[in-house]
Amino acid sequence: MREPFENVQRQDPVEAARRGAGPEKRRRFYETVSSAAFAGVGGFEVLLDGKPAHTPAGRILAAPSAPLAQAIAAEWQAQGAVINPASMPLTRLANSIIDGVSERVDAVAAEVKKYLASDLICYRATSPQNLVERQAQHWDPIVSWAEAALGARFLVTDGVVHVAQPDAALAAACAAVPRDAWRLGAVHAATTLAGSALIALALAEGRLSADEAWIAAHIDEDWNIAQWGEDEFAKERRAFRFAEFAAAAMVLERR
Repeated sequence: MREPFENVQRQDPVEAARRGAGPEKRRRFYETVSSAAFAGVGGFEVLLDGKPAHTPAGRILAAPSAPLAQAIAAEWQAQGAVINPASMPLTRLANSIIDGVSERVDAVAAEVKKYLASDLICYRATSPQNLVERQAQHWDPIVSWAEAALGARFLVTDGVVHVAQPDAALAAACAAVPRDAWRLGAVHAATTLAGSALIALALAEGRLSADEAWIAAHIDEDWNIAQWGEDEFAKERRAFRFAEFAAAAMVLERR
């Protein structure tokens, strides 16, 4: 599975956070956190002791809506004596959008569109029967929704051999990929975490809740866990990824 756009190479998200966030940890240098209307380019900025917070690239940390800025501010307020970026998924996503998506809309949208050509939910297991049924239960409604709501009729196949999707279906689904940097960044993050652009688009359009989308994205993994169990590292990794996914869902909800 491809990783979020801010990572150049594929890497485990927990380890990436540990390596990337570890050296940046520092003692909390502020007392109060707030948000306020940002006159510069519109939106709402996050303030630390009344001063603007900044992204890693030095841009103002500002969100397009007051609720979203307040949610980001809450992550900063929740920090203890030491700031732990790994515990701030919404802030990390905001930084990625501001620094990495706003000036690369075409490139990021193209990444989402690549997933549509070989979307997870179009490739089905042939056995065991309970897995086949569970995939159908969660994925068939998304395929039907894409056709009804987006005008995109995707083909579903058994196995993993690539099937070429109709050009009309790809064009219709691609047209639903957001161009607004914040929604696009959230859809991209959800796509890479779910392994499915159709699941991400259904989330963005309100067809699926965050929990429903997460379950749909992990049918195979959950089946394997039910058969073989799950170790502590896998649980930690999954919790980290769900926090990332929930942050993307929050951006889509509060944008």
